[in-house]
Amino acid sequence: MKWSISIIALLLLSSCGNNQEQNAQGKWIKGTGQKKLETIENQFRGFDMAMVETGYRYQELYWAGQDENWEYANYQIEKIRKAIERGLERRPKRVKSAEHFLTVTLTEMQKALEKRDTVVFNNNFQMLTNSCISCHAMEKAPHFTVKKPLYRQSPIRKQ
Repeated sequence: MKWSISIIALLLLSSCGNNQEQNAQGKWIKGTGQKKLETIENQFRGFDMAMVETGYRYQELYWAGQDENWEYANYQIEKIRKAIERGLERRPKRVKSAEHFLTVTLTEMQKALEKRDTVVFNNNFQMLTNSCISCHAMEKAPHFTVKKPLYRQSPIRKQ
């Protein structure tokens, strides 16, 4: 009896000290916890994916304003803000360039939406566009020229 209790105690103690990081295997993410984290970070990429989303939402914002769909336009502003803020988490060196856009430009755009006036919207949308161009220039990417959309790509319409 003492012999079996000693063996069980020895097995329990030896398993307690085994805290080595194990390789976790998923459907596509493989490796240690650190390796998996690096893989996920690479999938999020840098600021470019934030700009892809921002570009899409910029177009949606424009057409929402033309349709006088103010709620949808406000939704797009919030999503633009969130996309840029999340991109800045990944690329904090870009914070200074984006600061004016986040604190002034988007806030002014939201105020314009409250007026529910297409002329006011279009004037502020042009200021938003200019702010995009300015930010790209500050980031040494002046070749990323932004212009208002010519063609609607989304099926979203005000009813």
